[in-house]
Amino acid sequence: MTSTDVRKDAEDSGPSGYAAARLRLLTEEARSGPPRRAALAELTDDWLSGLFTAGSEAVKGVSLVAIGGYGRGELSPRSDLDLLLLHDGGDSGAVAALADRIWYPVWDLGLALDHSVRTPSEARKTAGEDLKVQLGLLDARHIAGDLGLTAALRTAVLADWRNQAPKRLPELQELCAERAERQGELQYLLEPDLKEARGGLRDATALRAVAASWLADAPREGLADARRALLDVRDALHLTTGRATDRLALQEQDQVAAELGLLDADTLLRQVYEAARVVSYASDVTWREVGRVLRSRAVRPRLRAMLGGGAKPTAERSPLAEGVVEQDGEVVLARAARPERDPVLPLRAAAAAAQAGLPLSLHAVRRMATGVRPLPTPWPAEAREQLVTLLGSGQPTIDVWEALEAEGLITQLLPDWERVRCRPQRNAVHIWTVDRHLIETAVRASEFARRVSRPDLLLVSALLHDIGKGWPGDHSVAGEIIAKDVAARIGFDRADVAVLATLVRHHLLLIDTATRRDLEDPATVRSVAEAVGTTSTLELLHALTEADALATGPAAWSSWRASLVADLVKRVAAVLAGDAPEEPEALAATAEQERLAIEAVATGGPVLALRAQTEPPSEDEPTGDPEPLGVELLIAVPEQPGVLPAVAGVLAMHRLTVRTAELRALDLPDGVEGSVLLLNWRVAAEYGSLPQAARLRADLVRALDGSLDIAGRLAERDAAYPRRRGVVAPAARVTVAPAASRHATVIEVRAHDAPGLLHRIGRALDEAKVRVRSMHVSTLGANAVDAFYVTAGEGTPLPAEEATAVARKLEETLRA
Repeated sequence: MTSTDVRKDAEDSGPSGYAAARLRLLTEEARSGPPRRAALAELTDDWLSGLFTAGSEAVKGVSLVAIGGYGRGELSPRSDLDLLLLHDGGDSGAVAALADRIWYPVWDLGLALDHSVRTPSEARKTAGEDLKVQLGLLDARHIAGDLGLTAALRTAVLADWRNQAPKRLPELQELCAERAERQGELQYLLEPDLKEARGGLRDATALRAVAASWLADAPREGLADARRALLDVRDALHLTTGRATDRLALQEQDQVAAELGLLDADTLLRQVYEAARVVSYASDVTWREVGRVLRSRAVRPRLRAMLGGGAKPTAERSPLAEGVVEQDGEVVLARAARPERDPVLPLRAAAAAAQAGLPLSLHAVRRMATGVRPLPTPWPAEAREQLVTLLGSGQPTIDVWEALEAEGLITQLLPDWERVRCRPQRNAVHIWTVDRHLIETAVRASEFARRVSRPDLLLVSALLHDIGKGWPGDHSVAGEIIAKDVAARIGFDRADVAVLATLVRHHLLLIDTATRRDLEDPATVRSVAEAVGTTSTLELLHALTEADALATGPAAWSSWRASLVADLVKRVAAVLAGDAPEEPEALAATAEQERLAIEAVATGGPVLALRAQTEPPSEDEPTGDPEPLGVELLIAVPEQPGVLPAVAGVLAMHRLTVRTAELRALDLPDGVEGSVLLLNWRVAAEYGSLPQAARLRADLVRALDGSLDIAGRLAERDAAYPRRRGVVAPAARVTVAPAASRHATVIEVRAHDAPGLLHRIGRALDEAKVRVRSMHVSTLGANAVDAFYVTAGEGTPLPAEEATAVARKLEETLRA
């Protein structure tokens, strides 16, 4: 069906005809994107024109005007109709009747309407008071009625905007900044607002307004395509949800991707991120140019007076590096620079800009992107040194790197970067895309440059540690291969290439081992020492681990994790220095533990004590206050079945998070009969408030005698938790870690974190008749990775077949 056919149906049948024609237009598979938006706007224009002229007598001095997105002819399926009924102040009754004749049919069809009735002077006055109104009027488009009235308003509004630009543009910039603060950056969000987030459709509209002011203009290359891509995604979102929403929720991304003919939700997000990145970069460049122009206008009169009124001042150029100068607060190329003869120039300019904390000029970046000669392989020493300088410059590195990336220079320098560029990370712990996370890690690593003997290797390993995420399989394994190739191409020697490959391969080793393994077990420490190899590599890996975690997000690092990693590093360093780890001996009971055990035997029930644990002030800040690491919970209970699930369940009921746990039989003093289990756990309050020890003990007594229905209580609480429609957690996975310990079998559980997870695991292990010696709990966002050191009843590791059977049964229990 052609547009003419659709319009004819609408004209022939009135509102019902418009609704039917609109529906047919929106369901046509052959038409989408800009053609559909334009056709929908045209169809709506014809219908509203019919409503405007439907009266028995035409109203003089009145026009119907589309503004905002409708004025631009960009109607998405559920877009508002932004309409202005413009009149010359004549017959107010006739104007009111005309407004009713237009507004009510729109409402009757259930269409969203943003409407106003104003004279030209009222419209200009309102625009002068309300920036959002003025922005909408910049896109005013005539629909019906007095064309001269509409044209006069457009001319006046544009003139007002240009005259007031020095005042209004800073207001617009502040408005954009406030919105970005509220909504975040579109190019990194897992559930972005396509309109309001930074880099979204509102920012694209703001750039149009800046261009209309004639004060500055946005970079045009790629901007129209980026805007069109975001509009296409919003169209698909409207069609799949049937709602006027701009929020691309997780549960709707697969449907939206299918509507657009894309492979999957990740492909969709990457397309959105790429578009947002173009808009964000264009915004940065444009607002920088606006500031430069406004500053020059403010300074020019004074300079002219000082120069006698005639001479034009020349911008000062300060040298920064060979071929690179500063001018007007930006880094530009020197007049004598020749990118076609100087392949190191992009890295030299970028390093100089980052060191100076200045932005790279758009013109300079584009000149280098189109004219620079590729670097030879391996890179010359200067190129490698400039890359390290860029990565080590701290926070300014990010903006400079993004400027290079916007014009394709990063992919020219590092072809493997293309696979991680704008790649989403569907993990609540990660707050950045893969490429931005790598740069953030380098920025964090630059803070630790004084801690290591080879800061260059630290910075490059930070840049490359997740480079394997662009390939299938284990990203650490794939990354090791890529890192070897990249490091050799950059020009590192064979020994340094080997170190970088080791750092990338094992960048998760310290944090995973420290939080999931028993550090008292010599096998744990020896395995890390064998993987790392040297003290200098261990030093680098320690710094990389912290930088990686800090660059991931607030949930990935804490004083508790830092203390565990530091303890592991200390133990590994001792092994690498030649001190063999000693086999753990049965720990003698402390006086407090012995007291609790005797009391448990005497009372026949559990006895417990809570004690806060703190980390002493660091060497860098010796006067600081101790930092809390959690609370130590000591429980002594007469030996009996079901202790672990009972304790875990009671702690879950009281919203206490378990970080580490040990459970062992305690030798009692001579003369005291009975067998006592001692549980030494570190816990933290979920909401910052610890329960009283007496309440914990009372609930634990009831849990052990069976009068407290822990499973039922936890199920009730779990049912009360809000659930996101369509979000399904991956199934639990349970494995046996090979050769992880000589003294116990290590069973590793990866599951969706939920109230009572440890209770369910403990109950399953209890039913399997295995004994839990210790457990190490690690929770990142919604994912729990817990390691359980279990033994048979006599305290020996489980036979291989039995261990596999226990793991399989536990996995079935958690998946049920």
